[in-house]
Amino acid sequence: MTQSYDCLVIGAGFAGAVAARELAERGGKRVLVLERRNHIAGNAYDLPDEAGVVIHQYGPHIFHTRDRRVYDYLSRFTRWRDYQHRVVANVHGVEMPVPFNLTSLELAFGKEKAQRLEEKLIAQYGAEEKVTILDLRKNEDPEISALADYVYENVFLHYTMKQWDQSPEEIDPNTTARVPVFLSRDDRYFQDPWQGMPLDGYTALFRNLLDHPNITVELGVDARTRLTLHEGGVELDGVPFPGIVIYTGAVDELFGCRYGRLPYRTLEFRFETHPVEWYQSHGTVNYTVSEPWTRITEFKYLTGQELPDRTTIAKEISHAYTGAEGETPYYAIINPANNALYAQYRTLCSNLGQFYLLGRLAEYKYYNMDAIVARALSLCDDLLQRKE
Repeated sequence: MTQSYDCLVIGAGFAGAVAARELAERGGKRVLVLERRNHIAGNAYDLPDEAGVVIHQYGPHIFHTRDRRVYDYLSRFTRWRDYQHRVVANVHGVEMPVPFNLTSLELAFGKEKAQRLEEKLIAQYGAEEKVTILDLRKNEDPEISALADYVYENVFLHYTMKQWDQSPEEIDPNTTARVPVFLSRDDRYFQDPWQGMPLDGYTALFRNLLDHPNITVELGVDARTRLTLHEGGVELDGVPFPGIVIYTGAVDELFGCRYGRLPYRTLEFRFETHPVEWYQSHGTVNYTVSEPWTRITEFKYLTGQELPDRTTIAKEISHAYTGAEGETPYYAIINPANNALYAQYRTLCSNLGQFYLLGRLAEYKYYNMDAIVARALSLCDDLLQRKE
């Protein structure tokens, strides 16, 4: 049975599903996809909850990209609902747009002072520009450097401490430096040219993506129970597998955490259904100075679902990932020590023949959805070109 496949893909999220489709369709390969969960779509999985409200089970996913190839590719498998994501921060009870912009400036400092600051900022940096906190702090004008301190303290610092469980001293200065102030009244969270939500949801997009006669998907299968790893290659169900293997899962778990567990942050989602049409003013409200949760998402804003008498929200709380049952590793904790640990696992994979690591967990790095689609397409470009 296993010898009837040319390629093996571990994981049915964006990385695995795109790779499987490309290998099957463009390469004419027979592809077996093994997915540990009981559903496709990875962390983008959506479904109706008990109240009939469509939710994102693993947190909000909003599609946006500057990559025309990615947009055109996914558009083969879904129609799009026009959606421009807007986020506000709840700062001491006042909601202001994030990223911090000229509207936020007025809400934070009042009309008169905001006008004065706006004129100074645009004169020095130009309209519609994104200027980092680091650049603003270097400014010799005390009002502008004070603005940078305000944004750091009220929009960035406490939110980041909750997200990563770090003290201000531990937070990477490079991360702080990238926090922008947007010299615009454009309140959209993203300015990418292609934005939206799959009209019928992400799960439907994935069903279409994986719907190919050369693709077989098996759900509820932990690939570690089917794979045997040895020098030079892998075995599938006890038989040498000579084809391409694309692995999108946690690379440390593939080897039983031989060198120790790679550190991640996980997220806890507290879903609540309320008997009102709308719970909050925007799809996402960040709690940057108060509350134990980092943000609350209200899914009807994202999906466009019309339900006048009920709505479902998710409060999002960050924790250290322990590998316990039910936990999902979301964000790699990038630092030199963890990168070195990851390199040890990557070296183990380099001895496995046609074995390729793809995705957030396999590569121990952060990818937006569009970036991992682009990465999967690029990998398959390379693999199929080699075979020609």
